[in-house]
Amino acid sequence: MRLTLIPLTLAAALLTPGIASAQDTAQEEKVTPMSQPPMAEQRPYSFEAHGITVEDPYFWLKDQSYPKVDDEDVLDYLKAENAWFEQNMAAHKPLIDTLFAEMKGRIKEDDSSVPQKDGDWIYWTEFEEGAQYRKWYRKPVSGGDKVLILDETELAKDKEYFRLGAFSVSPDGNLLAYAADDNGSERFDARIKDLRTGELLPDTIPGTLSSLIWRADSGALLYGLANENWRTDNARLHVLGTPVEDDVELYKESDEGYRVGIGTTSNEKYIVIATGDNETSEVRLVPADNPTAEPILVAPRKKGREYSVEERDGTLYIHSNDEHINFRLATASIDNPGEWATLIAGSDAFYMTGMEAYKDFYVIEGRRDGLDQVEIRYYDDPDRVEPIQFPEASYNAGTSNNPEWDVTKLRLGYESMVTPDTVYDYDVAAKTLETLKVQEIPSGYDAAEYRTERVTIEARDGAMVPVSLVYHKDTKLDGGAPLHLYAYGAYGYAVPPNFSTTRLSLVDRGFVYAIAHIRGGDDLGRQWYLDGKLKARTNTFNDFVDVARGLAAKNYTALGRITASGGSAGGELMGAIVNSDPEIWGAVAAHVPFVDVLNTMMDESLPLTPGEWPEWGNPITSKEDFEFIRSYSPYDQVSAQNYPPLLVTAGLNDPRVTYWEPAKWVAKLRNTKTDDNMLLLKTNMGAGHGGKSGRFDSLYETAEEFAFILWQMEMAE
Repeated sequence: MRLTLIPLTLAAALLTPGIASAQDTAQEEKVTPMSQPPMAEQRPYSFEAHGITVEDPYFWLKDQSYPKVDDEDVLDYLKAENAWFEQNMAAHKPLIDTLFAEMKGRIKEDDSSVPQKDGDWIYWTEFEEGAQYRKWYRKPVSGGDKVLILDETELAKDKEYFRLGAFSVSPDGNLLAYAADDNGSERFDARIKDLRTGELLPDTIPGTLSSLIWRADSGALLYGLANENWRTDNARLHVLGTPVEDDVELYKESDEGYRVGIGTTSNEKYIVIATGDNETSEVRLVPADNPTAEPILVAPRKKGREYSVEERDGTLYIHSNDEHINFRLATASIDNPGEWATLIAGSDAFYMTGMEAYKDFYVIEGRRDGLDQVEIRYYDDPDRVEPIQFPEASYNAGTSNNPEWDVTKLRLGYESMVTPDTVYDYDVAAKTLETLKVQEIPSGYDAAEYRTERVTIEARDGAMVPVSLVYHKDTKLDGGAPLHLYAYGAYGYAVPPNFSTTRLSLVDRGFVYAIAHIRGGDDLGRQWYLDGKLKARTNTFNDFVDVARGLAAKNYTALGRITASGGSAGGELMGAIVNSDPEIWGAVAAHVPFVDVLNTMMDESLPLTPGEWPEWGNPITSKEDFEFIRSYSPYDQVSAQNYPPLLVTAGLNDPRVTYWEPAKWVAKLRNTKTDDNMLLLKTNMGAGHGGKSGRFDSLYETAEEFAFILWQMEMAE
């Protein structure tokens, strides 16, 4: 999803349409270079909680009219930081352009996805050469010409930002419902297109934040609206041709920490209305042909119990952690959905991450020793288990794009740190893999030139942390190589050992690239995740530091030769590790970093906060949580010490990590740190959490990051 390349534009150019970029302005008038970085004013502000007074002199950087940001002082500061970024990166523009050309050269510009059958049609997407966004096509299974059904490039025309959200073709194949966001705020406007005429229906649903699910007769659409706090607390039904104001609310969630999602069972017989937070879930089913019918509550919410549901021939298949931390698969009758019987018991050795149902078999996905597993199982013979074998010792694999219920082949995706993304069809009966597509790298790629390893590093408390590594075969592992370390470490997200074409720009320059599978992710099972949340949160930070030290001890690199990056919760990780162990890092990139943890978790009016308390703790009600969060919150723990060079990014419209978190953090660092190392803040003034949206604009931002790293490591060309 990501040319009209916008190189290094000043924030001022992004604030208001029509304001010139720095380069344009420089041609018209002399721009006086800044001799010093911006220093945000300190304004007295404090709050008290649990008998503790917290001073926050940069509180003013949070615009009190948010989500509207119109405070001139705030905007002036962000513009000044962007100007400082531009000024300091300007000398390295040749390197940025070189990196960008390398990265772009590895992308097949006129690329397309592997076509997949869904009903009477075959669907696929295409990128045209030079295009930032894709086009969606289909053609009849019976034969005929391809038809363009959605053109993202046209929808994104003249927009600084564009992101396609939900995309759903009606059961009869005649209508397309889609949702788009054009400013990064993640509030999507839903539209409906008649695929027979190409015309848009008058129906428009603004402010959605959900899937778009069709009623079985293609005459109505289910969706969820984002409320004023960017929480989807509802499921609604829109009948085509009727006013949106008359839409029926099928479900309303009263718990402000829960969010509502909608979907369907694989056989499309039932619509699933699910609600939950980060540790508890509750599922209701309604008939797809009659969504206003009385919902079937599968099981009432029970704190700490998570579950998801599939259905086949009146039997429910329930994936849940109720009896084992690594989940089990249970069954129940649709007529008695709360009585669960174990079909596959939970296992200490196998972490069951999900189940997919098909007409004649079902698929269990999971991880064993941190490596992906895909198993074919059968309804009529519970003991018949057919694991799919993959060719490498470390990889990322799973099912992908299987829209039909009655199939004999499964579409799979596969990659490793040295193997490009590969699409397979797996013949279930023959147990064979057919290669449909291997990611093409136009500028050339030879896997034999690279080496990948999986090692374990002992953390300070004895936990063994897996690390995936890739490096060029000519890189000497004698302690002299630079190493880039990446991790996330939150919400149970396991960073896969996948393939990356952008990564090659560091690896080909002699870097070892490492992914640390630290606690907070669920790489080694559910307990691995639990051991990095709430009161165990600091394990995540310690693991990352210990991995860095351990890799240096194994001569993959040396302390001070290690660079690091992470985004969002991974940006919080970056903030923590530069506070605790600044001497280790040669340079750090923190993208949209969640660094003002205490203030955010104290502000229940913010979109994510109530639903985040099960992940981080609730400092409003608990003094213990307050003190613990404050003890590691990167913003609160900034101190008068040396810090490594830092590149920090933000998005003005970001609803997940609000722009003022990185802004406040950078402001405090500038005023407090004792070194002269480079500190840069770049705020995307027309984007959100994911940065710029076009595939090449996004790539250019990666080139900026890598140029910063190479510059700080004295490896700039």
